[in-house]
Amino acid sequence: MTMNKGAGGRRKPPTIHDVAREAGVSRGTVSRVLNGGHYVSPSAREAVDAAIRKTGYVVNRHARSLITGRSDSVGFLLTEPQERFFEDPNFNVLLRGCTQALAAHDIPLLLMLAGTEDERRRITRYITAGHVDGVLLVSSHSGDPVASELREAGVPLVACGKPIGIGSKVSYVAADDRDGARDMVRHLLARGRRRIGVVTGPLDTPGGVERLAGYREVLTETGTPYDDRLVVSGDYSRASGESGAERLLAQAPDLDAVFVASDLMAQGVLSALRRAGRRVPEDVAVGGFDDSPAATAATPPLTTIRQPWDRISNEMVRVLLAQIGGEDPAAVILPTELVRREST
Repeated sequence: MTMNKGAGGRRKPPTIHDVAREAGVSRGTVSRVLNGGHYVSPSAREAVDAAIRKTGYVVNRHARSLITGRSDSVGFLLTEPQERFFEDPNFNVLLRGCTQALAAHDIPLLLMLAGTEDERRRITRYITAGHVDGVLLVSSHSGDPVASELREAGVPLVACGKPIGIGSKVSYVAADDRDGARDMVRHLLARGRRRIGVVTGPLDTPGGVERLAGYREVLTETGTPYDDRLVVSGDYSRASGESGAERLLAQAPDLDAVFVASDLMAQGVLSALRRAGRRVPEDVAVGGFDDSPAATAATPPLTTIRQPWDRISNEMVRVLLAQIGGEDPAAVILPTELVRREST
């Protein structure tokens, strides 16, 4: 095939006409293939795909969006302060997984950080103006209006974790937080621990609520007394784990284990225990949650609950694309796994 030449002999980018000529089909057939392949025979689709590869044709997304009314992009919205994105390894793992899952569909992912009220208003306006086709929402707090506003505006939306307080019409993908917490507390009891403290996640988030509920359920089923002095809350940051452990040691100095609702907070717990002269696991066993890079970087490496991040990101993308395609909202809950290491 002779390539187009512009002024001065420079090569011009291949066009849809070049693809049609190479494939031996009409321009309309190429257009239908590019817009979903409806009413196109398998042989014609194969010929167009081969011609696209041979010519190096790249879809003009702006032109296509004018026809389809879609942006062909998806937003990854984190409603947390910007520093949390860089501190918490879970966000980066989830972002990478969603980016890879969307790349298989040739859809770019836009990272959006909205940690303040003003940022949330601006981002909500941007999204509802049609600049993305749907949103992957991460770290939604109770009372956060973003999910409700996007749902009311008809924007396809999938949350990571079950949203609190906005009804049942929002799609979500979540690990089984409650069951994972139950597994960890049972493990600590099986190791002979009886005074088990807990540093919860934020109690306005699904993970915070569900992991505390799992902790309490195992105490009840085993007849282990519940003690308010053994429960403190954190915000998933390392610093909150450190201050939480200090409060636990002051309130219940006889504790012999701590279940921490995230690995990053557990790193802070380990630091506070070292400062207090408590050996891990000889004096105090420590269990985390997530199986993030923070778990293996800890000293000693953390026994933790593994969240299936690859499956979570793939399912979030699958459910969102289905919703963009017209399907109803869906909920997916995935199992967790206890990972034993040296901290217990």
